[in-house]
Amino acid sequence: MIIRERSNWFLMLFIWRGSVLRKIILQLLIITAFSVVVLYFRGNVYEYKVHLNPAIFTLLGLSLAIFMGFCNSASYERFWEGRKLWGALVIESRSLTRQVMTLVNDDSHDSALKKQQFVRMIVALCWALNFQLRNKDPKDKLRNLLSEEHFKRIEDKKFLPVILLSLMAEWINEQNRNKKMDTIILSSIDAQLNSISQIIGGCERIASTPLPFAYSVLLHRTVYMYCFWLPFGLVDVVGWMMPVIVLFVSYTFIALDAIIQQIQDPFGEEENDLALNNLCDTIQFSVYELADIAQPDFKTSNHYFID
Repeated sequence: MIIRERSNWFLMLFIWRGSVLRKIILQLLIITAFSVVVLYFRGNVYEYKVHLNPAIFTLLGLSLAIFMGFCNSASYERFWEGRKLWGALVIESRSLTRQVMTLVNDDSHDSALKKQQFVRMIVALCWALNFQLRNKDPKDKLRNLLSEEHFKRIEDKKFLPVILLSLMAEWINEQNRNKKMDTIILSSIDAQLNSISQIIGGCERIASTPLPFAYSVLLHRTVYMYCFWLPFGLVDVVGWMMPVIVLFVSYTFIALDAIIQQIQDPFGEEENDLALNNLCDTIQFSVYELADIAQPDFKTSNHYFID
């Protein structure tokens, strides 16, 4: 994900990185070339004049804009819900670390090491969820975070975030059995584990339930049919400026279609998807500070900006 300060109006016209233009430039060139051909032949196909009233495109454009607005709202809602879930995961991870580090009543050196091991399990859970949502193998990352015993218990499992949550619950239960925390603290920490479980389930729901494919197909087809028919409706109205007008209208509709397709899967790895890697880095950095664990080297100083 790219978050950058807004430049002045002139520089904004030429920004390339983060724009969907590079993904749609071929389509725009094809439509523009088609418009030039239509202009050259004055809207004639062989000896038949294709005459389309521009008013038709006004009605179609209005309907298309309304439908695109609906799809854009639905896609952005998925994107924003995913961001809120990961924001909640940041909060819950920090709160859980604080409670474990301060409310488990054992100040021995061995206990401190076990607390740090628990904190690493929190970080491992976040990375495991990240990799699961992106359909990637997290084993190499988790091997560096978990103890050998814990890694062996998860390496042949599929839903790793849930398994790690279970290991964390076992650790908490062990502290309670050893009288290192009372039942009130146990109940509070269990509530946080339940919150993390709900976050995992919410992310899985978004990842496994995309927008209905029929919506995407209908929107995609309508946009391109509109753009390829538009030159015939404008050729007798605006003359030689027709390819320019068609290019501008096509860019508006096709770019919005591309953005809708991109953000409806907020956990992907495209430029406008959520910066999951950097959110995981943020969680790791902050909980390691709370647990007094040596920090690894991070790629960026501001972990929210570039994934």
